[in-house]
Amino acid sequence: MLSFQDIQNAAARLQGQVLDTPCVESRTLSQITGADVFLKFENLQFTASFKERGACNKLAELTAGGSRPGVIAMSAGNHAQGVAYHAQRLGLRAVIVMPRFTPGVKVSRTRGFGAEVVLHGDTLEAARAHALALAKTEGLTFVHPYDDQAVMAGQGTLGLEMLRDQPELEVLIVPVGGGGLISGIATAAKAIKPGIEVVGVQVQRFPAMFNLIKEKAYEQGASTIAEGIAVGAPGALCVEVIQERVDELLLVDEGDIEQAIVMLLEIEKTLVEGAGAAALAALLKYRDRFAGKKVGMVLSGGNIDPLLLASIIGRGMVRSGRLARIVVSARDVPGMLARITALVADAGANIDEVHHQRAFTALSAQSVEIEMVLQTRGHEHVKDIISQLRAQKWEVNLVG
Repeated sequence: MLSFQDIQNAAARLQGQVLDTPCVESRTLSQITGADVFLKFENLQFTASFKERGACNKLAELTAGGSRPGVIAMSAGNHAQGVAYHAQRLGLRAVIVMPRFTPGVKVSRTRGFGAEVVLHGDTLEAARAHALALAKTEGLTFVHPYDDQAVMAGQGTLGLEMLRDQPELEVLIVPVGGGGLISGIATAAKAIKPGIEVVGVQVQRFPAMFNLIKEKAYEQGASTIAEGIAVGAPGALCVEVIQERVDELLLVDEGDIEQAIVMLLEIEKTLVEGAGAAALAALLKYRDRFAGKKVGMVLSGGNIDPLLLASIIGRGMVRSGRLARIVVSARDVPGMLARITALVADAGANIDEVHHQRAFTALSAQSVEIEMVLQTRGHEHVKDIISQLRAQKWEVNLVG
């Protein structure tokens, strides 16, 4: 089983090769959640993910004797970039097998690090099988994204750094996919501070580790915004460590993660991907569980598609009431639209969109529906605007 010495050895190898990221308090999140919150900013790594640690440790271990073996990995994201980047640094040939559906920006970025990218299969499983076949035929060393002791040890250096910088931490919250990250962190943390709690977070749509450890049978979904932890089969080496050293596993849903992404962007001015927001999502969902404790959270990565981010921000604005859609039904007479929009403006809201509907409505032919998307200050402001409109005898409905 992975040992504390393995992680200490990894820390020595990684010194100067990966960023020693900050682990600092978030006063605002602490006020919101009722816990003392400390954030580990792994999204600041060069490839914007903790995956660099495990990849670099594995490659450094392979080259320790002066050999220069070629390596191969299977990944659609962060692991691919971590292996490609550090293989380039160390002068190794790197082949990355990616599923055909992988976004072009990830393919081009991986190639930009000097890796040979092979697009194969429609699933990660098909890509993995092809990578293992290529490893045999071309004499390459396969670098697993999580089920590898050297990779797990590299990820565990996060735990060393967190407790070095914040020794009073009582709980660590860590995202869980295949289990490599939490296995390493739990091994380091329990060795340094046996009484510390280590809590893992999985997304509801991909609960493979949760099901295995808790003996549950939740169904697996097809997709999630937390794609970095969307793993169907946990690592066998990781399961052994998690069973012994992880205190609890929690589940969060898509809405929890979306909320956490927006909060981190607004409050901490830091960009995280879905998996990177999982720890905060759990803290927000299970506030009573962590209230009053010193909590360290891993922001595991920051690689997110800009269009997805835009959608998440918009949905977040709707949830907070800062974007609201209302429908006003009124008499269809000259100047009516001007009167309604003037009242909205006087109430302090900005009109983002407006649609004047006459034909597609059940109202009488003498009436009109005016649908507006408003930028507001929040839910109470929306209620105030609706009250002012209704005071003019107009029918107003808030559209969900």
